[in-house]
Amino acid sequence: MKVVHVSKETERDACLARLCAEVYGQQAGLTPLVVFTGTCSVLFPQQAARLFAAVNGQGKPQALALLVLDEEGEGMTVTHTCALDHAEALQRLISELTLKAPLRVEVDNAEQEAFYQESGIKRWFGGAGGKRIGLGARHPAKSISELAPTLGLDEALILRRFKHDPKAFEQAKQAFLAGLDNFPTVL
Repeated sequence: MKVVHVSKETERDACLARLCAEVYGQQAGLTPLVVFTGTCSVLFPQQAARLFAAVNGQGKPQALALLVLDEEGEGMTVTHTCALDHAEALQRLISELTLKAPLRVEVDNAEQEAFYQESGIKRWFGGAGGKRIGLGARHPAKSISELAPTLGLDEALILRRFKHDPKAFEQAKQAFLAGLDNFPTVL
């Protein structure tokens, strides 16, 4: 298995569409489209997000992960992940990224924390609302007070735009569907 930074726009957008569809599922309403649209139109152009894939020996995508910079540009938060074939591929992807990037993760339960611990995230802090925050060895923060907020999307603004601009909504929907249709079999 090898880790690939998916940087070509068409492949990246297709992988992001698949990632959003996998993470949010069929019953998520507009959330996958909003995250896809905001990431493609704001975070990617500002180089504030990166998409990585774990690929097998033939280059077939096995797992996907979206990393988003923090406001200081020092750390990267794993915001969305999915395994496409088997969970081991996702764990290996996170393990590789932990070795190379200043990773931060936020989890809601002990099962997620155990997954990331096995993937190389060793420093843990209690966060707001019962969340646990994990940091990889390369993350510069020494305490929770040193963590800058992760860059985010104004999802309400994107939804308002969709509501008031049917053409923008249709374009976003078509871009999302085109991404799903063009998901690469090889990276």
